[in-house]
Formats: sequence, C-alpha cells, structure tokens
Amino acid sequence: MSINFKELANKYQTPYYVYDFDHITKQYEELKGAFKARKSLIAYAVKANSNLSVIKHLADLGAGADCVSIGEVKRALKVGIPPYKIIFSGVGKIDSEIKEALEFDILMINVESDAELNRVETIARELGKIARISIRVNPNIDPQTHPYISTGLHENKFGVDIDTAKRMYIQCKNSPSLEPVGMHCHIGSQLTQLQPIIESVKIIADLVRNLKAIKIELSFMDIGGGLGIVYDNEILIDTKEYAQSVLDAMFKLDITVVCEPGRFMVGNAGTFVTKVLYEKVNGNKRFVIVDGAMNDLIRPSLYNAYHRIEVLNDNKDFSDCNLVGPICESGDFFAKNVQLQKTEHNDLVAIYSAGAYGFTMASNYNTRGRVAEIAIENGNDRLIRKRETFEDIIALEEEFIK
Repeated sequence: MSINFKELANKYQTPYYVYDFDHITKQYEELKGAFKARKSLIAYAVKANSNLSVIKHLADLGAGADCVSIGEVKRALKVGIPPYKIIFSGVGKIDSEIKEALEFDILMINVESDAELNRVETIARELGKIARISIRVNPNIDPQTHPYISTGLHENKFGVDIDTAKRMYIQCKNSPSLEPVGMHCHIGSQLTQLQPIIESVKIIADLVRNLKAIKIELSFMDIGGGLGIVYDNEILIDTKEYAQSVLDAMFKLDITVVCEPGRFMVGNAGTFVTKVLYEKVNGNKRFVIVDGAMNDLIRPSLYNAYHRIEVLNDNKDFSDCNLVGPICESGDFFAKNVQLQKTEHNDLVAIYSAGAYGFTMASNYNTRGRVAEIAIENGNDRLIRKRETFEDIIALEEEFIK
C-alpha cells in the first residue's frame, strides 16, 4: 500500500509511527495458511509491538499471544484474546506475575529453569490450582543471527538442556500442582537460515517422543518465532518450506504446533517518519539533524541495525552523511555514512521496517514525549496512540514534589 507520509505529518505532526494493518493481515494469513494441514496456534509475540490496536487486529484474525510479562498478558486479555490462547514466557517471572497468570487460567507457562519450576509449583499449591507447564529447551544450536538476539546456545541465558528438561518433566508428572502440556524452543530472532530451525525442531520432537515412551504425553510443541524480514537485501526463509520442515520433524506426533512470530508480523508493516530540522558540517562531516531520536527508535544505536531510509524530496544532489537526532549522545543516530540527498528544513524522512522493536522500546530520555502511533487500514488512517505531552511524562511524579 502507498502511504501519503506528508498528509499524515500535516494531520498528526512528527515524529510518528505508521502501521499498515493490511500488511499485518497478509503476514498472518500467509503463516497460518502454511500450517493448514496441522492443528496450529499462531501466538503473536506481543513484545515486538504491544500497541493495543495492533494486538486487537491480530486477535480478530485468530491469533493468540506470546507474552513475556504479566503486563503483556493483561494487554492480550484487554483486547479479547481468550486465556486459552495466551502463553506466558520469560526467563525471570516474579511471584506476583506467576500468581496472576495462574488466576487468569492462561494456556500455559513456559518455564526456563528448575528453580522457576519449583516457584511455580509452590505458588500453584498455595492457590490450590494446577499449573499447566511448558518447558523451554535450549538445543545448543547456533541460529546465525546477531548475538544480542541469539537465544539457543548454552552460553545464552534461556531455557534448559535436554537432561535437565527430562528431570523437570518427571517432576511435573509426579506433582499434584503441575501438569506438563507443552515443550518450547526458540533459538533466536531475525532468522534467515532454515537449517538451524530444522535442527532444533528435530531435537525437541525427539524429546517429545522420549517423554511419550515414559507416559508423559504433551499437547503442544512450541517452535518459537524468529522468522526474519527484509531490512536490506536478506534472502528470507520460505514460509511453506518452513512449515513443511517443521511438520516433517513432527512426523507421527499428534500434537498442536505453536509458533510465536513478532517481527515477521509487524516489522515491515511499520515506518517511522521524522522531519529535518537542519544540516550542519563539522570539518568534512555532514550531519542531517531530524526531530526523531534514539529514544524513539533505538535499534540503530543498540544493535547497529540497518533500516532503509528515504528523504521525501526531489533533490538529486546526494552525498555522504550521518542521520542523527537531537539527544545529547553520540549514539543518537539512525544511520552513519549513508548517501542522502541535500535536505531543507521540514523535509520528511521515512525510516522503513520499523514496526517491530521500535515504539515498544521507546523511552522518555531527555524528557521527550513518546510519539504518536497511526494505523492505516483499507486506505483509511486513524490514531491508535496519542503523542505524549509533558504533563503525561510527569503525571506519576508531580504529586510528590515537596
């Protein structure tokens, strides 16, 4: 869909995020369709973009939710995702979160250590409830992605090894407060190679079979998320080949497959739009300074991530520059040594592939209000989150001034 960024800037001001909901629909239907031959649940990874309207749009399509805090669980419930489609993951859950998850009666809790399993068991027993458990298995597979978003190696903090997982499943089977219902594996994010995924799924499928042999029968096999998107010139995993490879690994297992896409659903649905304040030159270095900043979109600063950038003017005079924001950090940049055309005050700059891990990682650093979020669906735009004001930022502090 072609989006008129200038019209939106006039209507909503800058900076802003805009999300193409029709693209989100297409991505969901593509992945769900790839698993049509098997019982499946697409549990959207809420952390990728936790705007309520985004979650609601996916809920209306039939998605569940993969959540990594009780706040995300409450967001999913708020927009109507039923508890039986909600999974609570995360390497560290506080007691109150576990308690609430059990009281909400969600589908399952993904447990990541034997110590955590003991806490869940204790809390379930105190509440007089049975906790439905999935255990996150770390298959020690290199996902071939950025080290900050790699999660499937033993050097990463996530999950447990095979032997530990077996002991934990036996503990679940023998406990009146635990019910083992699933197995979980997620090796990383922005994955563009199918082979590591196949290897990890085979490992957990074999473990599911081994457990079945000792009368521990699981209902769900959660293969995680991580499917990559195009930021630059990446060659992506074909979704049909991905699904077929997973199903082949699950041969003869009567089990529901769960996957947890986040970036795949929303990454290329989103664009961050900012405007030029002015240009400056330090020595031989050209800087284009815009009103957006690292507090709005931190991926370039945090991961040195690439986003395609387009200046929305007709100038043909391109030269090397750094695209930077107003924050008092040298790390406040969207791109370094990038070829952009000569800009004028108020020219718009579109930063693409910003729908995932964009606004959701934003902050109020430098007392900057978080930006507006806009949805486009069937050619119509609507505001889905208001721009924060100074009053919004200080609302939780003001009453305590002495």
